[in-house]
Amino acid sequence: MITEFIITAGEQPKRLDLFLVNRERDVSRSALQRLIELGRIRVNDQVVKPSHKIKPGDTITMDVPKPEPLSMKGEAIPLEVLFEDESLLVLNKPPGIVVHPAPGNWTGTLVNALLHHFQISGGTISTIGGKERPGLVHRLDKETSGVMVITKTDTAHRALASQFKLHTITRVYEALIWGVPKKGRGLIDLAIGRDVKDRKKFSARTTSPKESVTEYVVDRRYGKVAAHVLLYPRTGRTHQLRVHLTSLGCPILGDHTYGGQKVRTVQGVEVPRVMLHARTLGFSHPATGNVENFTRPVPGDMEKVMNELEQLIVPGEKALRRPLTVMRVEEDVC
Repeated sequence: MITEFIITAGEQPKRLDLFLVNRERDVSRSALQRLIELGRIRVNDQVVKPSHKIKPGDTITMDVPKPEPLSMKGEAIPLEVLFEDESLLVLNKPPGIVVHPAPGNWTGTLVNALLHHFQISGGTISTIGGKERPGLVHRLDKETSGVMVITKTDTAHRALASQFKLHTITRVYEALIWGVPKKGRGLIDLAIGRDVKDRKKFSARTTSPKESVTEYVVDRRYGKVAAHVLLYPRTGRTHQLRVHLTSLGCPILGDHTYGGQKVRTVQGVEVPRVMLHARTLGFSHPATGNVENFTRPVPGDMEKVMNELEQLIVPGEKALRRPLTVMRVEEDVC
């Protein structure tokens, strides 16, 4: 559908994509940027960049195609659904499943499972994330387990995305780490970005550092060789928790990418995967406004490692167990 309009007098000069995102409420900024780059949105019949500054008198022409149906196929993969209504679905993601399709993982993903679920139930799924990431406002790494929220409508997607952006999402992570931090509680403030030497990793050794802050609390010490920690990320950078704990000299058990071979076994205790779990997720329901909180305990494989680590505690050693607390944090950090 082609529409055309003229920028009215009094409009302050601003980026084209920022102007349109406030005018076209049903289209995301990323989608608008793609349309601009494809030449489907023009200014004075000229192809421009998303950063082009519009001004009064400019004529904007938009050729926005109809949404294409999702081409991904649903797969009968079991889901542990914690909550579902017309707006969203909350689930407990098991470890070992990739969230969305990508090179090397085009099938068997959480998205495939969701598409099958909605095909059977007759429900819908938000299309803002595109064909490969429908309904996703955040994600967890393949080996990370825990609570995730999926949006079923574009309205719910925009509302939750806004909460993530405004830091009003509540989240608590749990991790088992190699060694024990010197302080029982602390704040890790370390800007990170894609590593200059290894593009698959993130670190402080980067040309484009981004502010990254994580609060941690040591919940349990397993002698001097390992610990159970609670994590409260205040920002949402890729691999943030993994990088920040490594910066303390305490990489997550099982995370050989950042901890090497030493974190795969702790004094005879085998570690099957990255020991990171998204325990608690809280948000304001996009339709009702009610505050919703969901918590799930660690899965069986992580509980097994924790039980085996208990055997490493020296008899008579003072045990440390802190109460689980909840803080407001951001998304997409594992």
